[in-house]
Amino acid sequence: MKSTDIRRKFIEFYTARGHVEIPSESLVPENDPTTLFTSSGMQPLVPYLLGQPHPLGKRLVNSQKAFRAQDIEEVGNNRHTTFFEMLGNWSLGDYFKKEQLSWIWEFLTKELMLLKERLYVSVFEGDKDVPRDEESANIWKKLGVPEEKIFYYDVTKNWWSRAGEPGKMPAGEPGGPDSEVFYEFTQVQHDPRFGKQCHPNCECGRFMEIANSVFMQYRKLEDGSLEELPNKNVDFGGGLERMTAAANNNPDVFQTDLFIPIVKALGTQKGDVRAIRIVADHMKAAIMMIADGVLPSNKLQGYVLRRLIRRALLYGNKLGMNKWDEFGQFVVPVAQIYSDSYPAVMHKAEEIKLIIVEESLRFGRTLERGLKEAEKSKTIDGKTAFFLYESYGFPWEMTEEIARERGRQINRAEFEDEYRKHQESSRTAAAGLFKGGLADHSEEVTKLHTATHLLHQALRTILGSHVSQKGSNITAERLRFDFSHPAKLTDAELKKISDLVNEKIQENLPVSFAVMDKDEALKSGAMAFFGERYGDKVKVYRIGDFSKEICGGPHVDKTGVLGSFKITKEESLGAGTRRIYATLSSSL
Repeated sequence: MKSTDIRRKFIEFYTARGHVEIPSESLVPENDPTTLFTSSGMQPLVPYLLGQPHPLGKRLVNSQKAFRAQDIEEVGNNRHTTFFEMLGNWSLGDYFKKEQLSWIWEFLTKELMLLKERLYVSVFEGDKDVPRDEESANIWKKLGVPEEKIFYYDVTKNWWSRAGEPGKMPAGEPGGPDSEVFYEFTQVQHDPRFGKQCHPNCECGRFMEIANSVFMQYRKLEDGSLEELPNKNVDFGGGLERMTAAANNNPDVFQTDLFIPIVKALGTQKGDVRAIRIVADHMKAAIMMIADGVLPSNKLQGYVLRRLIRRALLYGNKLGMNKWDEFGQFVVPVAQIYSDSYPAVMHKAEEIKLIIVEESLRFGRTLERGLKEAEKSKTIDGKTAFFLYESYGFPWEMTEEIARERGRQINRAEFEDEYRKHQESSRTAAAGLFKGGLADHSEEVTKLHTATHLLHQALRTILGSHVSQKGSNITAERLRFDFSHPAKLTDAELKKISDLVNEKIQENLPVSFAVMDKDEALKSGAMAFFGERYGDKVKVYRIGDFSKEICGGPHVDKTGVLGSFKITKEESLGAGTRRIYATLSSSL
């Protein structure tokens, strides 16, 4: 069964049951500095899971493209990928466990024709705060799942939130117990390295999680306790790659139609299987990131993109790929895989290829220098290994292999100690991103978000209608706005833009919104520059007669409360894209 058929079947199955299809969000969350990437289908829906009414109703379905940076080191086995599609359906205070578990069982066994004897399920075993989920277990039994195929696990396995188990959830974060479905590949023999007995959550590769129904009914409080949400919500996620593997009874997601064309582009399907998987995964993820506007850099999303490309080159070199410009050949196969679901990749194929080739050529030379650095080192200890990792992008495995060829051993503990120090500093930086995030709808962020609408229209008024938004990032301290424009802005232009924004603030214009059909909104002149992300119903925000824009974020009621607007920096992002930083102060 093809992945396109599974995606289509899933959407049709749930729309037939009263769900409205919503579009996939970008891999880069708009106006959400709490995280670098969209890593799950529920992430864009957090405000609605917390109780805000969704303009399209209480039943939603989609296929969301997602990326998880934390899985980079996991890639190489039969199931882990960094980029993936998450098939999702949601009930926002409508149906709950009975309907959800019955429907997903029906979809898996009747639509995908998975053998019932290959399916196992898990439920939450309960703890001092949340009771054991006997309700889900009883529903599974009524659906015909034998008791011996129902497993109970703790919060580390059967609790879901964006941050993980309850103890790791920040205040305000929604979460809840979940019930997962696993497919058993009986052709895979259990590896005793992962435990004496095999079970659904074993890491040996015999079982693969293919469906996860989260019962999103709790919110973390400031004191660390959990409170029940006003609505009991369902948040389902099922990886398309894994469902495709199960539907074809093949335990390797890299042998599905979502990866086969990329693997073929390698020119070799033999040799180091792990290296093949890493190159295929990392190049696909990099291409999809660039299609969503990410460029290689040393910061934030751009740093992750750069790391993906560099790891792909490292492992590609291991497979004999040492002509650095040949890594651009992966763009077309990826674009063809997603030609129906994400046509923007094909439309931007040449641009994406140029970016990848440029970055590959740049790092190829760095890789060569790093290899020379490793060769001239008399000893390769843990600190040297981390130096090569941090400075040249060498993974532990490559440095370990170099040392082994010299008949030496590396102190892994020393390397990991250096790595932990690096992670701690990264987590500290990430924690800083979480403060003042748009997700909390703080007063400061709401004001700055409203100001981006004024800035957007002011740019178009002063510079021309060619200006379009390319991205934004808002914290409690400042706004960052990326837009298309071919030249550096002059001081005179920047002053005109600031003056116009402040003029509209002084006019104390009313801010209002209306829910409209997408086509009606576009015909009315509402600005829209993330076209493929819009659903049939959209929110159109108006700021007086000055600005009209499709948007889903929080806004003030009148512009007079914004204070004084000031542009603090303007810079180039390359390729005809500029960036403005701006702040608001309390008075004009």
